[in-house]
Amino acid sequence: MKLRVLVDNNTLIDRYFAGEPGLSILIETGGTRILFDTGYSDIFLTNADRMGIDLLDVHTLVLSHAHLDHTWGLQHLIQRYAEAAFERAPFRRPELVAHPTVFDPRTFPGLGEIGSLVSRRKAGAWFDLGLSREPVWLTPDLVFLGQIERTNDFEARSPIGKIHTAQGIEDDYLLDDSALAFRSARGLVIVTGCSHAGICNIVTQAMAVCKETRIADIVGGFHLLDPPPAQLEKTVRQFAQWAPAAVHACHCTDLGSKLALSRAVPVKEVGVGLELSYTT
Repeated sequence: MKLRVLVDNNTLIDRYFAGEPGLSILIETGGTRILFDTGYSDIFLTNADRMGIDLLDVHTLVLSHAHLDHTWGLQHLIQRYAEAAFERAPFRRPELVAHPTVFDPRTFPGLGEIGSLVSRRKAGAWFDLGLSREPVWLTPDLVFLGQIERTNDFEARSPIGKIHTAQGIEDDYLLDDSALAFRSARGLVIVTGCSHAGICNIVTQAMAVCKETRIADIVGGFHLLDPPPAQLEKTVRQFAQWAPAAVHACHCTDLGSKLALSRAVPVKEVGVGLELSYTT
């Protein structure tokens, strides 16, 4: 499997790409291309173009959750498809895999809309919708983890804004937040968006779904932004027990949390343009 970072808060030194507070990653494995999240704007398209990546040829789009820094690029991807249709240029119609509530409107006091700007109906016009609370195997070795079971007592305890459902407006605990897991020769490679479900909850579910306890790498946002000291301490302790071979924490993981994790596990640099490869 090859992984390339198209969007992150940071860019790598001497790699002249654009960054923003968001995330988008391209995964290629066994001839299948999976786009994981679309960032906040259209820079995932611009960066992909500069890397020589054709995002008109993607088999599957996975949305980790609804928030704007992961889904607002979706409207620009649809625009790219529409322009290809105007020009009669070939493009693939991908499957869109996500939690069933990913298109429910989300709001936050003082900010307004923070969820997807693309409705389920509009998305269905351009993608084959594969919305599921259960794990979905995208390839024989790569799985969308579905709704994450929240088993520990130190993560995902507080809502972020409101979710607008058919039943009314409720506190949003981001039950749609999910991740990917890849079975490599050295153990699991876990790819996260923001880890609102809790990075330790996510890793625990990946191990259960894949029936694997070795961890080769964890890549993505850990939602450790000035976390409570007890949460950070328990997270570091759990990572130390798991002993992953590498950790590529990025996006919504602050410097203090990276430093704390680095005392227990090998934390690596991440930025737009990063390429990682794993063997099966």
